[in-house]
Amino acid sequence: MLIKQIIEVYDILDSANASGAQVKDYLLSIKSDADIEVYELKGPKGKTDMVKVRIPGSKGKTRGGPSPTIGLLGRLGGLGARPERIGFVSDGDGALAAIATAAKLLDMQNKGDTLEGDVFVSTHVCPNAPTKPHHPVPFMDSPVDMAQVNREEVSDDLDAILSVDTTKGNRIINHRGFAISPTVKDGYILKVSNSLLDIMQTVTGRLPQVFALSMQDITPYGNDIYHLNSILQPCTATSAPVVGVAITAETAVPGCATGASHFTDIEATARFMLEVAKEFGRGECHFYDKEEFAKIISRYGSMKHLLTLGGKS
Repeated sequence: MLIKQIIEVYDILDSANASGAQVKDYLLSIKSDADIEVYELKGPKGKTDMVKVRIPGSKGKTRGGPSPTIGLLGRLGGLGARPERIGFVSDGDGALAAIATAAKLLDMQNKGDTLEGDVFVSTHVCPNAPTKPHHPVPFMDSPVDMAQVNREEVSDDLDAILSVDTTKGNRIINHRGFAISPTVKDGYILKVSNSLLDIMQTVTGRLPQVFALSMQDITPYGNDIYHLNSILQPCTATSAPVVGVAITAETAVPGCATGASHFTDIEATARFMLEVAKEFGRGECHFYDKEEFAKIISRYGSMKHLLTLGGKS
């Protein structure tokens, strides 16, 4: 379980002075030689601290091994909406889950448990992000553009991506806990991964939950088209398969709402990502069927134009 890590990370992030440097110091206190990178990223509406953690596997690429690399990306606009709102906002749950997972992985290595594949964990820390109107409830905005974050977080080293994001400001998912999306790759919304469904029901002890996607959701931000939220935006910057991990609620909850983070839901989400990382690194978790995808491409062609802003009508 990640109870300890969730509490410790929350205590760092629930602050008007939260910073990437504080997150780095915390992770280094767990494992002093951890590979952690923190730097400031400036955007059109302010700045944020990027946090990247690279955790080598026993048979991972960093050690010349064959095991695949998974990316665990904590998506958000900001941890807080100060001065408009005081405290940790619902939108910060994705960052909390991602950093807590990194902390758990580092602690596991200290105790002799190293995953086979490399794990890359990334998010950003911004305690005073802007908000923006959205139906049915207000969204958190971000000080930086989504394309900027994609460039920092998504690389050719990643063989698959879990993108975790608070996804409560909608009427699409009416479930308290977390849900996963179908796999998205190269402009196609593919069938839901059976591997991920199996892991999800094992972790939760309940039937798995899947949320619906539209074609709009897998196009880049900035095209003036509706998006559920930014959870699938990594798919616009990579050919690796991407699955959204949505932290959810039964009701529509604003991303800028405080007091709306549920400890048990975030912990279960982080535990799910950890178990996926274990299975993916040893080749036992598959995000999509490679043979079927090749057949789809041969029959219907490329859909990569959906990864661009498209042409004007």
